[in-house]
Amino acid sequence: MNRREFLKKSAMGSMAVFATSAFGAPAYATPSARDLKIGIMWNTIGAGDTIHEKFQLSKRAGFGGVEVMSHMNRKEVLEARDDTGLEIPSVCNSKHWNIPLSSSDPATRKKGREALELSLEDASAYGADTVLLVPGRVDETTSYDDCWYRSIEEIKKALPLAEKLKVTIAIENVWNNFILSPMEAVHYLDQFNSPYVKFYFDCGNILRYGWPEQWINILGRRIAKVHIKEFSREIANEKGNSAGFGVQLREGDVNWSEVMKALDNIGYSDWITLEQRGGDSLKGLKELVNRTQKIVSS
Repeated sequence: MNRREFLKKSAMGSMAVFATSAFGAPAYATPSARDLKIGIMWNTIGAGDTIHEKFQLSKRAGFGGVEVMSHMNRKEVLEARDDTGLEIPSVCNSKHWNIPLSSSDPATRKKGREALELSLEDASAYGADTVLLVPGRVDETTSYDDCWYRSIEEIKKALPLAEKLKVTIAIENVWNNFILSPMEAVHYLDQFNSPYVKFYFDCGNILRYGWPEQWINILGRRIAKVHIKEFSREIANEKGNSAGFGVQLREGDVNWSEVMKALDNIGYSDWITLEQRGGDSLKGLKELVNRTQKIVSS
């Protein structure tokens, strides 16, 4: 083997290792059947008045689990979980938007970290393995780099608790003007050097500035959980970005067959959790399950 051939083979080998280790499973790692559990996010359950009623209706509709919010009545949540047999796969931090880890005020950041820590404790109590976290917000008062470094600092302070409880802190992509590319998301996650900091990927949110299947393939095994939500670019362009969510599952611009292929590619076999409008009645909740099942089989 001459020097040119050696360098070529070495480079190809390095690229293969990088593609697998940095971006997750290789493209041929497709399971023979999809093993995805269907859950629903708490704020999506419009039907029912009490915690128990919302769990019961979710159970009757065919969901397997509920992603609850942090800072709820823990006793009531546990009673509803045990009575219905529904799982609680994840907890959404209910304070991360109003008390951001990116705040310029150290006292506010401390409160935000304490809210994250309570979210981790809630998750542990419920048997959940993931906490959804919006790490911060970039705006006219908080620069991009400040959001980056402040959020990292606070998450690192909470990380020992996450590792002790074995609960993953999962960063979600939302419209917070932060982490706007999948490559940046990889860099943000990897600098923690911990299996307990991953990504909570939202398929609908990403359509404002990307394509979900591309993000999924790049993030790979860094994805802890997935939110299922639809979005229409046409409606958003006509009526404003938020209006883009006013479309039913499978009637917007998310290419669900490509999303499912991408999840196959990375070997994802965890929860897909609905954060989709339409759950204001038992009939609506059942329709959400039905549409999601069609997505899974696409």
